[in-house]
Amino acid sequence: MLSPFPGMNPYLENPELWPEFHHWIITAIAEFLVPQLRPKYRVAVEKRVYQVTDENSVLVGIPDVSVGRALIKTETESSSVAVVSAPVKPVTVNVPMPEEAREGYLEVREVGTGEVVTVIEVLSPKNKRSGEGRNAYEGKRQRVLGSMSHLVEIDLLRGGKPMPILGNEIQASYRILVSRSNYRPKAELYPFNLPEPIPAFLLPLRKGDTEPLLDLQALIHGVYDRAGLDLAIDYTREPVPQLSEADGIWVDALLKEQGLR
Repeated sequence: MLSPFPGMNPYLENPELWPEFHHWIITAIAEFLVPQLRPKYRVAVEKRVYQVTDENSVLVGIPDVSVGRALIKTETESSSVAVVSAPVKPVTVNVPMPEEAREGYLEVREVGTGEVVTVIEVLSPKNKRSGEGRNAYEGKRQRVLGSMSHLVEIDLLRGGKPMPILGNEIQASYRILVSRSNYRPKAELYPFNLPEPIPAFLLPLRKGDTEPLLDLQALIHGVYDRAGLDLAIDYTREPVPQLSEADGIWVDALLKEQGLR
C-alpha cells in the first residue's frame, strides 16, 4: 500500500514512529545507490553515538521511595513510650536518565582510497532541538563543510529549528540541502511544503562522474509499503507534531477523499 500523501507523510514524523522510518529510509537510499555507484564507489552505513540527559530524554519513575517512620511522643503517654506516627506519603517523581542516542547516516566512499566523497544525513528530531543532539550534529556538519566531502542534508521534519544557512528568508516545512565541496559557500536548497511532492536531486560525486538522480519520493513510497507502515498509523487522529491550520484543512480533505477518515 502506498502512502496517501503526494509528498511527505506527516504521520511518519511522530516521535514514536520516526526511529523506525529513519532506519528504513537510510537503508533504502543505500540500496538504491549501491548498484548505480559500483564499482568506483561504495555506500557505508555509519552511526553517530552520543549521550543525552535533558527534559526530552527517557524519564524513569522512581516509585519505591522508602520513608523513615518518625517517632513522636504524645501528651497522654509516658515519656518512655514511643508512638509511631502515620508514614509520610511520598510523591512519585521522574528523574532524567542518561540516554545513549544512535543516529545512522550514509557515506559514499571511493573504493581503493576509502575517501569520503559524499555524506548523506537524514535529520532526526534531536538534531533540530537544543541540546546534545543538535550540538553533536552541528559539530559534524561543520567538519564536513570544512572538508572536501559533499554534504546532502535531508530534513523531513516540520518540528524543531532548521539547520542554519546564511540569508535564510525561505519559509518551508521541509528542505533538502545539497552542498558541493567545489561550490561552497553556495549550496543548492530544495524547499517544499506538505502538499508538494518531494523534489528529486542529483547526488554529487567526483568531477566527471555520472551523478545518480535520487528520487526520495519513490523511496518513501516503497518504504511505506514494504514496512507496512499503514498498519502503524491511525489516520482518524491528528498527526504529531500538530499541523498548521491550513495544512490541517488540506490533510482532512485528502484523507476523507481517500476514505481514511
